[in-house]
Amino acid sequence: MAPRPDLFDELRVVLADGELDLTTVPAFARELDAARHGTGRLFVVVDLLGVTFMDGSVLDPLCVAWEECRERLGWLRVVHVRPGPELVFRASGLLERFPRYASTLDAWKDLPARRAT
Repeated sequence: MAPRPDLFDELRVVLADGELDLTTVPAFARELDAARHGTGRLFVVVDLLGVTFMDGSVLDPLCVAWEECRERLGWLRVVHVRPGPELVFRASGLLERFPRYASTLDAWKDLPARRAT
């Protein structure tokens, strides 16, 4: 079982909305970088509930952030409910790395959402 934080205050949340594509991913990447400042264990939730479109350009900054969180004995989890993000993760073979969570609280508690059959 992966390590879990004791305090909700340790959690850092990155909110994204609108479209995540080649033109908007640099700002998203800066938000992810800002969330990873400091030292110690790192727990990050990326909330994509407001994202209306997402392409593969988001994968590089997400993977970099995921790797750093793991190196710092933490985790990065993604909240989304629309089919777009799941399709991008599935097409890239990263669905297991980025399972779907329905809310920030579910991500905190490591309660993945059920997948559509």
